[in-house]
Amino acid sequence: MRRIRLFITFLAPVAAMLLLADPALAVTHGGQGLHGPTDDAGITNVMFLLIGFFPVIIVVFSLIQSGLDHRKHAKWDKQKAAMDANPVKGGW
Repeated sequence: MRRIRLFITFLAPVAAMLLLADPALAVTHGGQGLHGPTDDAGITNVMFLLIGFFPVIIVVFSLIQSGLDHRKHAKWDKQKAAMDANPVKGGW
């Protein structure tokens, strides 16, 4: 009984996707995408934005990582200073 319920649970979404995919692919909009008619200037502007996006993301993530590394090393230095200030005395 449990296997049948599990099988039906996974089979229903797959069957629904297979049944609805065919009409979705058959719809035509005269060659236009979701945004509307596309020309060369629009594509060029989008690609320039994309070219600029990746360096900006790299710089932002590098600055975030640098800040996190700075905090990590400051924490390590603080822990080392605390260990040096209070050495553990052991032995006889």
